[in-house]
Amino acid sequence: MSATRRNLLLALVILSGILNYADRQIIAVLKTLLQAKLNWSDADYGDLTTVFQFAAALAYVGAGWVVDRVGWRRANILAVASWSLAAMAHGMVRTFGQFAVARVALGATESLGTPASIKTIGALFEARARSVAMGAMNSATNFGAVITPLVVPSIAMAWGWQAAFLLTGGLGLVWVAAWLLTVGTASAPAGEVRIAGEADATGGGRAAAETAKGSSVSWRVVLTDRRTWAIAGAKVLIDQVWWLLLFWIPDFFHRQFHLDIEQAAVPTAAIYLIAAFGSIIGGWASGRLIAGGTAVTDARKTVMLVSALLMLPVPLASFVDNYWLAVGFLGLTLASHQAFSVNLFALTTDVIPASRVGTVISVGALCGNLSGMTVLWVASRTIGKFGYGPWLALAAVAYLLALAWIRRLVPQDVEEVAAVA
Repeated sequence: MSATRRNLLLALVILSGILNYADRQIIAVLKTLLQAKLNWSDADYGDLTTVFQFAAALAYVGAGWVVDRVGWRRANILAVASWSLAAMAHGMVRTFGQFAVARVALGATESLGTPASIKTIGALFEARARSVAMGAMNSATNFGAVITPLVVPSIAMAWGWQAAFLLTGGLGLVWVAAWLLTVGTASAPAGEVRIAGEADATGGGRAAAETAKGSSVSWRVVLTDRRTWAIAGAKVLIDQVWWLLLFWIPDFFHRQFHLDIEQAAVPTAAIYLIAAFGSIIGGWASGRLIAGGTAVTDARKTVMLVSALLMLPVPLASFVDNYWLAVGFLGLTLASHQAFSVNLFALTTDVIPASRVGTVISVGALCGNLSGMTVLWVASRTIGKFGYGPWLALAAVAYLLALAWIRRLVPQDVEEVAAVA
Protein backbone atom coordinates (compact mmCIF):
# COMPACT_ATOMS: atom_id res chain seq x y z
CA MET A 1 0.00 0.00 0.00
CA SER A 2 1.37 3.42 -0.95
CA ALA A 3 2.26 6.00 1.68
CA THR A 4 -0.24 8.43 0.14
CA ARG A 5 -3.11 5.98 0.42
CA ARG A 6 -2.07 5.04 3.94
CA ASN A 7 -2.06 8.67 5.03
CA LEU A 8 -5.43 9.25 3.39
CA LEU A 9 -6.86 6.33 5.35
CA LEU A 10 -5.38 7.79 8.53
CA ALA A 11 -7.03 11.13 7.73
CA LEU A 12 -10.39 9.38 7.37
CA VAL A 13 -9.88 7.55 10.67
CA ILE A 14 -9.15 10.90 12.34
CA LEU A 15 -12.26 12.42 10.77
CA SER A 16 -14.39 9.50 12.00
CA GLY A 17 -13.15 10.19 15.52
CA ILE A 18 -14.18 13.84 15.22
CA LEU A 19 -17.67 12.83 14.11
CA ASN A 20 -17.89 10.18 16.83
CA TYR A 21 -17.27 12.67 19.62
CA ALA A 22 -19.42 15.35 18.06
CA ASP A 23 -22.36 12.93 17.99
CA ARG A 24 -21.97 11.90 21.61
CA GLN A 25 -21.20 15.38 22.98
CA ILE A 26 -24.18 17.25 21.56
CA ILE A 27 -26.28 16.28 24.58
CA ALA A 28 -23.71 17.82 26.94
CA VAL A 29 -23.45 21.06 24.95
CA LEU A 30 -27.24 21.42 24.83
CA LYS A 31 -27.85 20.21 28.40
CA THR A 32 -29.40 23.39 29.77
CA LEU A 33 -31.47 23.94 26.61
CA LEU A 34 -32.75 20.36 26.56
CA GLN A 35 -33.55 20.52 30.29
CA ALA A 36 -35.66 23.64 29.68
CA LYS A 37 -37.39 22.30 26.56
CA LEU A 38 -37.99 18.73 27.76
CA ASN A 39 -38.31 19.31 31.53
CA TRP A 40 -35.35 17.15 32.56
CA SER A 41 -33.78 17.22 36.01
CA ASP A 42 -30.07 16.69 36.72
CA ALA A 43 -30.98 13.11 37.65
CA ASP A 44 -32.73 12.64 34.29
CA TYR A 45 -29.65 13.89 32.48
CA GLY A 46 -27.49 11.61 34.61
CA ASP A 47 -29.70 8.66 33.69
CA LEU A 48 -29.32 9.42 29.98
CA THR A 49 -25.54 9.57 30.23
CA THR A 50 -25.61 6.35 32.26
CA VAL A 51 -27.71 4.37 29.77
CA PHE A 52 -25.39 5.58 27.00
CA GLN A 53 -22.40 4.25 28.92
CA PHE A 54 -24.16 1.03 29.85
CA ALA A 55 -25.13 0.32 26.24
CA ALA A 56 -21.59 1.01 25.07
CA ALA A 57 -20.19 -1.23 27.80
CA LEU A 58 -22.44 -4.14 26.86
CA ALA A 59 -21.71 -3.69 23.17
CA TYR A 60 -17.96 -3.68 23.81
CA VAL A 61 -18.27 -7.33 24.85
CA GLY A 62 -18.67 -8.20 21.18
CA ALA A 63 -17.50 -5.07 19.33
CA GLY A 64 -13.81 -5.91 19.24
CA TRP A 65 -14.54 -9.52 18.33
CA VAL A 66 -16.64 -8.28 15.39
CA VAL A 67 -13.84 -5.93 14.30
CA ASP A 68 -11.26 -8.74 14.46
CA ARG A 69 -13.58 -11.06 12.53
CA VAL A 70 -14.53 -8.71 9.67
CA GLY A 71 -11.20 -6.86 9.42
CA TRP A 72 -10.48 -3.16 9.59
CA ARG A 73 -11.77 -2.28 6.12
CA ARG A 74 -15.37 -3.36 6.67
CA ALA A 75 -15.35 -2.58 10.40
CA ASN A 76 -14.91 1.14 9.79
CA ILE A 77 -17.88 1.23 7.42
CA LEU A 78 -20.08 -0.69 9.86
CA ALA A 79 -19.08 1.54 12.77
CA VAL A 80 -19.59 4.96 11.22
CA ALA A 81 -22.77 4.12 9.30
CA SER A 82 -24.51 2.60 12.32
CA TRP A 83 -23.67 5.31 14.85
CA SER A 84 -24.55 8.09 12.37
CA LEU A 85 -28.05 6.69 11.95
CA ALA A 86 -28.39 6.41 15.74
CA ALA A 87 -27.26 10.03 16.14
CA MET A 88 -29.82 11.23 13.62
CA ALA A 89 -32.54 9.36 15.52
CA HIS A 90 -32.11 11.82 18.43
CA GLY A 91 -33.59 14.55 16.26
CA MET A 92 -36.77 12.56 15.68
CA VAL A 93 -37.76 11.78 19.30
CA ARG A 94 -39.83 13.74 21.78
CA THR A 95 -40.27 11.84 25.06
CA PHE A 96 -37.67 11.00 27.68
CA GLY A 97 -38.14 7.29 26.98
CA GLN A 98 -37.58 7.76 23.25
CA PHE A 99 -34.49 9.83 23.95
CA ALA A 100 -33.18 7.06 26.20
CA VAL A 101 -33.64 4.51 23.39
CA ALA A 102 -31.70 6.77 21.01
CA ARG A 103 -28.89 7.09 23.58
CA VAL A 104 -28.77 3.31 23.93
CA ALA A 105 -28.51 2.91 20.16
CA LEU A 106 -25.74 5.52 19.94
CA GLY A 107 -23.74 3.99 22.78
CA ALA A 108 -24.01 0.49 21.32
CA THR A 109 -22.96 1.48 17.81
CA GLU A 110 -20.17 3.86 18.83
CA SER A 111 -18.52 0.95 20.66
CA LEU A 112 -17.25 -0.22 17.27
CA GLY A 113 -15.31 2.99 16.68
CA THR A 114 -12.36 2.62 19.05
CA PRO A 115 -11.37 -0.99 18.25
CA ALA A 116 -11.83 -0.34 14.51
CA SER A 117 -9.62 2.77 14.57
CA ILE A 118 -6.89 1.25 16.70
CA LYS A 119 -6.82 -1.95 14.70
CA THR A 120 -6.57 0.08 11.49
CA ILE A 121 -3.60 2.08 12.74
CA GLY A 122 -1.97 -1.04 14.18
CA ALA A 123 -2.31 -2.65 10.74
CA LEU A 124 -0.93 0.28 8.75
CA PHE A 125 2.02 1.61 10.79
CA GLU A 126 5.17 0.21 12.39
CA ALA A 127 6.05 0.84 16.06
CA ARG A 128 7.77 4.25 15.83
CA ALA A 129 5.21 5.75 13.45
CA ARG A 130 2.33 4.03 15.23
CA SER A 131 2.45 6.22 18.34
CA VAL A 132 2.43 9.39 16.23
CA ALA A 133 -0.53 8.05 14.22
CA MET A 134 -2.26 7.10 17.48
CA GLY A 135 -1.68 10.62 18.77
CA ALA A 136 -3.22 12.11 15.65
CA MET A 137 -6.16 9.70 15.88
CA ASN A 138 -6.69 10.36 19.57
CA SER A 139 -6.59 14.13 18.99
CA ALA A 140 -9.69 13.70 16.86
CA THR A 141 -11.73 13.27 20.02
CA ASN A 142 -10.59 16.70 21.11
CA PHE A 143 -11.21 18.41 17.79
CA GLY A 144 -14.70 16.96 17.87
CA ALA A 145 -15.10 18.37 21.35
CA VAL A 146 -13.70 21.74 20.17
CA ILE A 147 -15.95 22.05 17.15
CA THR A 148 -19.16 20.83 18.80
CA PRO A 149 -19.59 23.60 21.43
CA LEU A 150 -18.65 26.24 18.87
CA VAL A 151 -21.07 25.12 16.15
CA VAL A 152 -23.93 23.22 17.79
CA PRO A 153 -25.40 26.07 19.90
CA SER A 154 -25.72 28.26 16.79
CA ILE A 155 -27.45 25.46 14.88
CA ALA A 156 -29.80 24.81 17.80
CA MET A 157 -30.68 28.49 18.17
CA ALA A 158 -31.24 28.98 14.45
CA TRP A 159 -33.08 25.77 13.49
CA GLY A 160 -33.88 23.99 16.75
CA TRP A 161 -32.09 21.33 18.78
CA GLN A 162 -33.35 18.56 16.49
CA ALA A 163 -31.37 19.98 13.56
CA ALA A 164 -28.12 19.71 15.55
CA PHE A 165 -28.52 15.94 15.80
CA LEU A 166 -29.73 15.46 12.22
CA LEU A 167 -27.00 17.51 10.56
CA THR A 168 -24.13 16.06 12.59
CA GLY A 169 -25.30 12.49 12.11
CA GLY A 170 -25.77 13.07 8.40
CA LEU A 171 -22.08 13.97 8.04
CA GLY A 172 -21.25 10.40 9.04
CA LEU A 173 -23.07 9.04 6.02
CA VAL A 174 -20.99 11.34 3.82
CA TRP A 175 -17.89 9.89 5.52
CA VAL A 176 -18.99 6.34 4.63
CA ALA A 177 -19.15 7.31 0.96
CA ALA A 178 -15.63 8.78 1.16
CA TRP A 179 -14.28 5.61 2.80
CA LEU A 180 -15.87 3.41 0.13
CA LEU A 181 -14.29 5.52 -2.60
CA THR A 182 -10.89 5.25 -0.91
CA VAL A 183 -10.68 1.64 0.18
CA GLY A 184 -13.80 -0.22 -1.00
CA THR A 185 -15.43 -3.14 0.77
CA ALA A 186 -13.28 -5.91 -0.66
CA SER A 187 -10.71 -7.60 1.56
CA ALA A 188 -7.07 -7.00 0.78
CA PRO A 189 -5.34 -9.50 -1.46
CA ALA A 190 -3.66 -12.31 0.41
CA GLY A 191 -0.28 -10.65 0.00
CA GLU A 192 -1.37 -7.28 1.39
CA VAL A 193 -0.32 -7.41 5.01
CA ARG A 194 0.27 -4.92 7.74
CA ILE A 195 3.98 -4.45 7.20
CA ALA A 196 5.00 -7.90 6.09
CA GLY A 197 7.50 -9.56 8.39
CA GLU A 198 8.20 -6.28 10.17
CA ALA A 199 9.96 -6.38 13.54
CA ASP A 200 9.31 -3.81 16.24
CA ALA A 201 11.74 -0.90 16.45
CA THR A 202 13.67 -2.52 19.28
CA GLY A 203 14.57 -5.49 17.09
CA GLY A 204 12.56 -7.90 19.23
CA GLY A 205 11.24 -9.63 16.12
CA ARG A 206 7.55 -9.65 17.06
CA ALA A 207 5.62 -10.72 13.95
CA ALA A 208 3.55 -7.93 12.48
CA ALA A 209 1.69 -9.61 9.64
CA GLU A 210 -2.03 -8.89 9.80
CA THR A 211 -4.34 -9.06 6.79
CA ALA A 212 -7.45 -6.96 6.34
CA LYS A 213 -9.59 -10.13 6.14
CA GLY A 214 -9.95 -10.60 9.89
CA SER A 215 -9.10 -13.60 12.04
CA SER A 216 -10.52 -16.01 14.59
CA VAL A 217 -10.10 -15.01 18.23
CA SER A 218 -10.18 -17.26 21.30
CA TRP A 219 -11.94 -15.65 24.28
CA ARG A 220 -10.16 -18.06 26.62
CA VAL A 221 -6.78 -16.82 25.42
CA VAL A 222 -7.84 -13.18 25.68
CA LEU A 223 -9.29 -13.47 29.18
CA THR A 224 -6.41 -15.49 30.65
CA ASP A 225 -3.71 -13.12 29.35
CA ARG A 226 -2.36 -10.78 32.05
CA ARG A 227 -1.78 -8.10 29.42
CA THR A 228 -5.52 -7.91 28.75
CA TRP A 229 -6.14 -7.09 32.41
CA ALA A 230 -3.28 -4.59 32.51
CA ILE A 231 -5.07 -2.60 29.78
CA ALA A 232 -8.53 -3.15 31.31
CA GLY A 233 -7.50 -2.08 34.81
CA ALA A 234 -5.89 1.09 33.52
CA LYS A 235 -9.03 1.92 31.54
CA VAL A 236 -11.16 1.54 34.68
CA LEU A 237 -9.07 4.16 36.44
CA ILE A 238 -8.64 6.74 33.68
CA ASP A 239 -11.84 6.54 31.64
CA GLN A 240 -14.05 7.63 34.51
CA VAL A 241 -12.17 10.96 34.48
CA TRP A 242 -12.63 11.48 30.75
CA TRP A 243 -16.33 10.63 30.75
CA LEU A 244 -17.09 12.80 33.76
CA LEU A 245 -15.48 15.85 32.18
CA LEU A 246 -16.90 15.17 28.72
CA PHE A 247 -20.48 15.24 29.97
CA TRP A 248 -20.13 17.78 32.81
CA ILE A 249 -17.67 20.50 31.72
CA PRO A 250 -20.43 22.78 30.32
CA ASP A 251 -22.35 22.29 33.57
CA PHE A 252 -19.17 23.06 35.55
CA PHE A 253 -18.95 26.47 33.89
CA HIS A 254 -22.65 27.06 34.44
CA ARG A 255 -22.50 26.23 38.17
CA GLN A 256 -19.12 27.75 38.97
CA PHE A 257 -19.20 30.87 36.80
CA HIS A 258 -22.88 31.20 35.72
CA LEU A 259 -22.14 30.90 32.00
CA ASP A 260 -24.96 29.93 29.62
CA ILE A 261 -24.45 27.48 26.75
CA GLU A 262 -23.23 30.14 24.32
CA GLN A 263 -20.95 31.81 26.87
CA ALA A 264 -19.47 28.43 27.83
CA ALA A 265 -18.77 27.49 24.21
CA VAL A 266 -15.35 29.14 23.85
CA PRO A 267 -13.97 28.02 27.27
CA THR A 268 -15.14 24.45 26.61
CA ALA A 269 -13.64 24.47 23.12
CA ALA A 270 -10.38 25.89 24.49
CA ILE A 271 -10.07 22.99 26.95
CA TYR A 272 -10.38 20.41 24.21
CA LEU A 273 -8.03 22.30 21.91
CA ILE A 274 -5.39 22.13 24.65
CA ALA A 275 -6.21 18.43 25.05
CA ALA A 276 -5.59 17.86 21.33
CA PHE A 277 -2.03 19.07 21.72
CA GLY A 278 -1.57 16.65 24.60
CA SER A 279 -2.60 13.79 22.34
CA ILE A 280 -0.21 14.78 19.58
CA ILE A 281 2.70 15.52 21.92
CA GLY A 282 2.15 12.27 23.81
CA GLY A 283 2.42 10.22 20.62
CA TRP A 284 5.40 12.22 19.36
CA ALA A 285 7.30 11.94 22.66
CA SER A 286 7.21 8.15 22.89
CA GLY A 287 8.09 7.89 19.20
CA ARG A 288 11.16 10.06 19.79
CA LEU A 289 12.22 7.97 22.78
CA ILE A 290 11.95 4.78 20.71
CA ALA A 291 13.91 6.38 17.87
CA GLY A 292 16.59 7.28 20.42
CA GLY A 293 16.98 3.65 21.49
CA THR A 294 14.60 3.39 24.46
CA ALA A 295 12.77 0.07 24.68
CA VAL A 296 9.24 0.32 23.32
CA THR A 297 7.37 -0.44 26.54
CA ASP A 298 9.73 1.75 28.58
CA ALA A 299 9.11 4.67 26.22
CA ARG A 300 5.35 4.31 26.57
CA LYS A 301 5.54 4.10 30.37
CA THR A 302 7.86 7.11 30.65
CA VAL A 303 5.36 9.34 28.83
CA MET A 304 2.56 7.88 30.96
CA LEU A 305 4.45 8.81 34.15
CA VAL A 306 4.96 12.42 33.06
CA SER A 307 1.28 12.62 32.09
CA ALA A 308 0.17 11.23 35.45
CA LEU A 309 2.27 13.77 37.34
CA LEU A 310 0.76 16.64 35.32
CA MET A 311 -2.72 15.56 36.50
CA LEU A 312 -1.99 16.42 40.14
CA PRO A 313 -3.01 20.15 40.09
CA VAL A 314 -6.52 19.56 38.69
CA PRO A 315 -8.42 20.01 42.03
CA LEU A 316 -7.42 23.69 41.93
CA ALA A 317 -9.95 24.23 39.10
CA SER A 318 -12.81 24.21 41.62
CA PHE A 319 -11.22 26.95 43.78
CA VAL A 320 -10.34 29.67 41.26
CA ASP A 321 -12.46 32.79 40.66
CA ASN A 322 -11.52 33.37 37.02
CA TYR A 323 -12.94 30.84 34.58
CA TRP A 324 -9.89 31.12 32.30
CA LEU A 325 -7.75 29.81 35.14
CA ALA A 326 -10.16 26.88 35.36
CA VAL A 327 -9.75 26.42 31.60
CA GLY A 328 -6.00 26.16 32.15
CA PHE A 329 -6.26 23.50 34.85
CA LEU A 330 -8.90 21.46 33.02
CA GLY A 331 -7.07 21.81 29.71
CA LEU A 332 -3.86 20.51 31.29
CA THR A 333 -5.85 17.65 32.80
CA LEU A 334 -7.38 16.51 29.53
CA ALA A 335 -4.12 17.03 27.64
CA SER A 336 -2.41 14.76 30.16
CA HIS A 337 -5.24 12.25 29.86
CA GLN A 338 -4.83 12.16 26.10
CA ALA A 339 -1.05 11.74 26.24
CA PHE A 340 -1.54 8.88 28.71
CA SER A 341 -4.33 7.35 26.61
CA VAL A 342 -2.36 7.51 23.34
CA ASN A 343 0.47 5.57 24.91
CA LEU A 344 -1.91 3.08 26.50
CA PHE A 345 -3.42 2.38 23.05
CA ALA A 346 0.03 2.17 21.48
CA LEU A 347 1.20 -0.14 24.26
CA THR A 348 -1.75 -2.41 23.48
CA THR A 349 -0.66 -2.76 19.84
CA ASP A 350 2.94 -3.27 21.02
CA VAL A 351 2.30 -6.12 23.45
CA ILE A 352 -0.87 -7.79 22.15
CA PRO A 353 -0.71 -10.08 19.08
CA ALA A 354 -2.23 -8.28 16.11
CA SER A 355 -4.91 -10.92 15.59
CA ARG A 356 -6.63 -10.00 18.86
CA VAL A 357 -5.91 -6.27 19.28
CA GLY A 358 -9.53 -5.33 18.59
CA THR A 359 -10.87 -7.79 21.15
CA VAL A 360 -8.48 -6.65 23.88
CA ILE A 361 -9.27 -3.00 23.17
CA SER A 362 -12.95 -3.85 23.55
CA VAL A 363 -12.41 -5.61 26.89
CA GLY A 364 -10.57 -2.53 28.11
CA ALA A 365 -13.25 -0.22 26.77
CA LEU A 366 -15.95 -2.36 28.40
CA CYS A 367 -14.28 -1.98 31.79
CA GLY A 368 -13.66 1.73 31.21
CA ASN A 369 -17.27 2.34 30.21
CA LEU A 370 -18.61 0.48 33.26
CA SER A 371 -16.39 2.68 35.40
CA GLY A 372 -17.52 5.81 33.56
CA MET A 373 -21.16 4.78 33.77
CA THR A 374 -20.93 4.35 37.53
CA VAL A 375 -19.20 7.68 38.02
CA LEU A 376 -21.71 9.54 35.82
CA TRP A 377 -24.64 8.08 37.74
CA VAL A 378 -23.15 8.94 41.14
CA ALA A 379 -21.99 12.38 39.98
CA SER A 380 -25.48 13.34 38.81
CA ARG A 381 -26.71 12.76 42.36
CA THR A 382 -23.83 14.31 44.29
CA ILE A 383 -22.45 17.28 42.34
CA GLY A 384 -25.42 19.43 43.35
CA LYS A 385 -24.62 18.77 47.02
CA PHE A 386 -20.83 18.56 47.16
CA GLY A 387 -19.63 20.30 44.01
CA TYR A 388 -16.79 19.17 41.78
CA GLY A 389 -13.99 19.12 44.37
CA PRO A 390 -14.17 15.40 45.33
CA TRP A 391 -14.32 14.30 41.71
CA LEU A 392 -11.34 16.39 40.69
CA ALA A 393 -9.36 15.02 43.65
CA LEU A 394 -10.08 11.50 42.39
CA ALA A 395 -8.94 12.50 38.90
CA ALA A 396 -5.63 13.78 40.30
CA VAL A 397 -4.48 10.36 41.56
CA ALA A 398 -6.19 8.00 39.11
CA TYR A 399 -3.41 8.02 36.52
CA LEU A 400 -0.58 7.23 38.94
CA LEU A 401 -2.64 4.27 40.15
CA ALA A 402 -3.23 3.17 36.55
CA LEU A 403 0.48 3.31 35.74
CA ALA A 404 1.34 1.31 38.85
CA TRP A 405 -1.15 -1.36 37.72
CA ILE A 406 0.36 -1.49 34.21
CA ARG A 407 3.92 -1.74 35.50
CA ARG A 408 2.93 -4.72 37.62
CA LEU A 409 1.31 -6.69 34.79
CA VAL A 410 3.09 -5.73 31.55
CA PRO A 411 6.58 -7.15 30.88
CA GLN A 412 9.43 -4.69 30.73
CA ASP A 413 10.75 -5.36 27.24
CA VAL A 414 9.62 -6.58 23.86
CA GLU A 415 11.59 -9.84 24.09
CA GLU A 416 9.64 -10.81 27.21
CA VAL A 417 6.40 -9.73 25.56
CA ALA A 418 7.12 -11.93 22.58
CA ALA A 419 7.91 -14.84 24.87
CA VAL A 420 4.46 -14.79 26.46
CA ALA A 421 2.51 -14.06 23.25
